[in-house]
Amino acid sequence: MAGMPLNDMPWWRWRVSVRSALHMLSDTAFQQQCWVAGAPGYGDVTDAVYRLVEDTWLDNWSAEKYVGTVFRDSQEAALVDVAVLRVLRIMHQVGADAPVTAYLQHHAWPEAVRAAREAHTRLAVNDGDDPDAPPRSLDELASVLHTV
Repeated sequence: MAGMPLNDMPWWRWRVSVRSALHMLSDTAFQQQCWVAGAPGYGDVTDAVYRLVEDTWLDNWSAEKYVGTVFRDSQEAALVDVAVLRVLRIMHQVGADAPVTAYLQHHAWPEAVRAAREAHTRLAVNDGDDPDAPPRSLDELASVLHTV
C-alpha cells in the first residue's frame, strides 16, 4: 500500500481494511501457507471476513454507498459487492467458527477466491500497488492504520 498516498480517500482506513481482507481471501498460496498452516500474525478466514465488513457494513448494503469515500468508482464497488456476497454465503453455510479447511474445501470457494482476486486487483492497481505482493501481516496492517 505504498503507491498512492494512504489518505487520498476520505475513509482510507476502511479502504485499507477492506483491501487487506480481499488480498488474503484472494490468495490461495497465502491461505495454505498461513491459514492452513496456522502461521501466527495473519488471523484466519473469519478475521478476514470481519475486516471486510466490520466498519463498512457491506454485509447489509452495497459498496456503491461508499463510492467517493472508500471506493474510487462504481466498478470497484461492484467487484467488492460480488466478493462480499460470495464469501458471506460460504461463511453462513459452514459457520463463522468452522476450521479454515471447511472454507477452502467448500464447492463455491474457488468462485469466492476469484471474485476477491478481481476486487483486490482493481483496488490495488487503482492505489498504485502491486496486486501480486504477498499479503501483509495483521501487525503491519495495524501499523498502517495508525499512521497519519
